[in-house]
Amino acid sequence: MSAPTAPDSALVDLLGLVAYGELLAFDRLAADARLAPDLRRRAALSEMAAAEIGNYRRIADRISVLGVLPDDAMAPYVEALQAYHDSTEPKDWLEAVTKAYVGDGITDDFLRAIAGALDEPDRQLVLDVLHESRYAEFAAAEIRAAIEADRRVANRLSMWARRLVGEALSQAGRVAAADRGALTALIARREGVEVPALFRRLTAAHTERMAAVGLNN
Repeated sequence: MSAPTAPDSALVDLLGLVAYGELLAFDRLAADARLAPDLRRRAALSEMAAAEIGNYRRIADRISVLGVLPDDAMAPYVEALQAYHDSTEPKDWLEAVTKAYVGDGITDDFLRAIAGALDEPDRQLVLDVLHESRYAEFAAAEIRAAIEADRRVANRLSMWARRLVGEALSQAGRVAAADRGALTALIARREGVEVPALFRRLTAAHTERMAAVGLNN
């Protein structure tokens, strides 16, 4: 009788990062929904929160199937990701939707790139938990409407978005140290893909998203 195959440590580390990100996103969106100016928008953010906790459950279940406790897989990322959210807590509704728009966009671009290095069923699982386009469209519409009503909002939200990205990059360094090279290893599995090139593409995509809603980078 052969011994059970050890789980792919790089895969487990990535899924642990995704799982904790989804769990924190649920917390964030549920709290931010209270900042909404009306019930329609409060419900929209609450729906986003519900989707995040559903995604968390799918990832956590997959980690368990791989023979690892979800808590153990997530543990290396708790400090860095919690620090990011603690340092970027929105003060009002527009800051909340900008954080969702900017943060979710960068996260989705990164996961989409990483998913290409995974085998099935994990490739499709990671792609499945990417945020639905209607959520990005909702956040973008809120930002555009606010800028149209008051052009001064663009400067404030542009500064807020730059702060979000700066904090994200700062904490990304801590995540990279925590994951024991797992993400780098996964990226390296894709022929011709290097970490600096990947981050250049992520930055370019972020700049395009900013411009699309009337914010500057």
